Amino acid sequence: MSTVWSVAMSESFMQQYPLVSDMPFQKRRCWNYENGCILTAFEHMWRTTGDDRYLRYIQENMDLFVREDGSIDTYSLNEYNVDMINQGKSLFLLYEQTGQDKYRKAAERLVTQLKGHPRTREGGLWHKKIYPFQMWLDGVYMTSPFLAQYAQAYDEPEWFDDIANEILLMERVSRSPHTGLLYHGWDESREERWSDPVTGCSPHFWGRAVGWYMMAIVDVLDFLPEDHSQRGQIIGIFHRLSKAIVRVQDEESGLWYQVMDQGSREGNYLEASGSAMFTYALAKGANQGYLEGWALDAALRGHEGLVARYVEKDEDGSLHLNGICSVAGLGNTPYRDGSYEYYISEPTRRDDPKGFAPFVLACLEIEKRQG
Repeated sequence: MSTVWSVAMSESFMQQYPLVSDMPFQKRRCWNYENGCILTAFEHMWRTTGDDRYLRYIQENMDLFVREDGSIDTYSLNEYNVDMINQGKSLFLLYEQTGQDKYRKAAERLVTQLKGHPRTREGGLWHKKIYPFQMWLDGVYMTSPFLAQYAQAYDEPEWFDDIANEILLMERVSRSPHTGLLYHGWDESREERWSDPVTGCSPHFWGRAVGWYMMAIVDVLDFLPEDHSQRGQIIGIFHRLSKAIVRVQDEESGLWYQVMDQGSREGNYLEASGSAMFTYALAKGANQGYLEGWALDAALRGHEGLVARYVEKDEDGSLHLNGICSVAGLGNTPYRDGSYEYYISEPTRRDDPKGFAPFVLACLEIEKRQG
């Protein structure tokens, strides 16, 4: 009998890490986007399998932070950091399942941040207060699916225009007409050392950054009304970007490189988190009818490549995902210049939620087709 990878990987994760913050590289227990990645994947697992252990896992992890009055331990609104929104996605499920008002109040607290969040001239969310006038691809995933679900769940449709603007603006300012790929970051002010003085873009196409953006679109479309005036345009740019991504898929392995368009340049490597994100987005896009059979074929190759190259079983029977870039950003101290040398210098690790969770999501989409 073939392995149901979504279940096998999720079971292994829960056994090893009763709390997401038990992971060895979580320096302290805090509200963060990495927790949100795992809990989002486990919500999909619960909705697919009906196994309430996933729901309990989500609630136990969220209740470490969400207080009775809806305030969130270790979260600071005044940081104005888009990363802090991602863990909030589980609040909708918990409110729906328990009726406890603290979850709705916590979601409203996060929306309060976004109401006052600093923005570019055209309304794009700054990535963080400490990164003035900058938008990063990552940030679209951190905020837009949460806001789209909030808009639907609490009947505040005015947010849908804001979400559409965020997606379309990011694509317009970061897209390379030569490759069709998107640059990691964009600085409206052109003041950052990493930003191109003409375009404002960072120098390279980092796989996971593009993966965040792809996942953002395919998840937002679950909530964006079919009659929204920009829905077709969003599906159109998703289709166009998907084509560009498939063009740089490694033929032999089915995976994608850390720096996407640099192929086998010295030091570059096939990276697991971006590959898992593309596999998920392409498979879900095909399953939902936004993309055609070529996208599913590419997703199947990506899934096979991840299983063959990066899934590892330890002697104790636990399963792991290797080859995940630990982190990559722009600016700050020590300064990250967005160069090729920078992206290949960040270490890799296994089971990082930024790769593990998208892999579980990708498995679920592939398994829908295998039925």
